[in-house]
Amino acid sequence: MKLVIMIPCLNEEETLPLVFETMPKSIPGIDTIEILLIDDGCTDKTVEVAKKLGVKEFIHHTKNQGLSRSFRHGLNRALEMGADIIVLTEGDNQPILDGEADLVISDRMTQTIEHFSPGKKFFQKFGTWVLNQAAGTNVPDALSGFRAYSREAALQLNPVANYSWATETTIQASRKSQAIKIIPIATNPKLRESRQFKSSWQHIRKSSITIIRGFIMYKPYAIFLSLSLICLVLGLLPFIHYIYALFFTPKTASGTHHLQSLMIGTVLLTAAFISFTLGIVADLISINRALLEDVLTEVKRSRYDNNKRDDRKKQSSDK
Repeated sequence: MKLVIMIPCLNEEETLPLVFETMPKSIPGIDTIEILLIDDGCTDKTVEVAKKLGVKEFIHHTKNQGLSRSFRHGLNRALEMGADIIVLTEGDNQPILDGEADLVISDRMTQTIEHFSPGKKFFQKFGTWVLNQAAGTNVPDALSGFRAYSREAALQLNPVANYSWATETTIQASRKSQAIKIIPIATNPKLRESRQFKSSWQHIRKSSITIIRGFIMYKPYAIFLSLSLICLVLGLLPFIHYIYALFFTPKTASGTHHLQSLMIGTVLLTAAFISFTLGIVADLISINRALLEDVLTEVKRSRYDNNKRDDRKKQSSDK
């Protein structure tokens, strides 16, 4: 059983040794622990420090590409390395070993973190609630980046967003019916400001886009059919009002204001029809996407399992 710990880095030469102080050297049930460092365009001595700390596996980005792309590239590389369990920075892999979970998400208990402002605590809680509504989950800290994945769960994930990988993979894990387990953790003291976003508003905006995109990908009918229903009701109101006026107040039925209302109603009814049609098309595309993801999972499984068998043969021959 191999554990691969992914560490995305952007100029972390000072903090990286602190991370390695808490890195496990051995875990019951795990035969091999390997570190995969993702150099996301570091301009300091992060890579040199990592090599001195014993890291042998690297992914190098010539320029900063962000945490989501680093996660995506790291996930594929960890599978190539033959990982049975993949951990991002930190995480408790015990539920995965016991077969209790496909994905473990650490609950940072954000409401108790001292360096989080009241505003940040509110947005963390609200953002988690929105994500749970979209994903159909009940995760207390859905934005937590401290996660562990089983090999099968990692094979099924297909992150595409350039931001908020944690949000996207939570939605995907839920839609693929993966077993999710929560582990409470204590957070370390704050050493520096976040480099992922410049402000909370930027984080909210980009995360919202990822949530909406995920919702449209996996529940397009809910978006388009709801919009169609709203437009249908609003579009029918002018016609109902006109018919009522025509039969019960015929003197007022000839007013020009009715013509304007009926034109607006016609536009809304047309929008309802278009939205309904888009919902059907989007739902068919969503089904096609699900089928393509199944094919992609099988392709990745074949590719990475072959790599894993080759590695085992090489290790056996070396012995």
